[in-house]
Amino acid sequence: QVQLVESGGDLVQAGGSLRLSCAASESILPLTAMGWYRQAPGKQREFVARISARGLTHYADFVKARFTISRDNAKNTLYLWLNSLNPEDTAGYYCYANQGGEISWGQGTQVTVSS
Repeated sequence: QVQLVESGGDLVQAGGSLRLSCAASESILPLTAMGWYRQAPGKQREFVARISARGLTHYADFVKARFTISRDNAKNTLYLWLNSLNPEDTAGYYCYANQGGEISWGQGTQVTVSS
């Protein structure tokens, strides 16, 4: 099972930007898809974005073109670019990998947006 480690979370002001990274312990080329979920305190984990092995992307409606997901197969890393952040984006952000139907999760990275 692939190991995933997220980084890049931070405290930012509303309107700011961040880049989240998710480093995989092995090649991500065979992975069917990778993506991001987030979970705010007291709320259920919700889908944010995903990218297929072929680079096809899909985003949650609330993203509204503010976030961009990408993957660097050479670096075995998944990214999530967060722009125009608002306090409602405050959450733990978790990356996942789908390896032939087997899902692996990272430990999460915290994004906090102040108003």
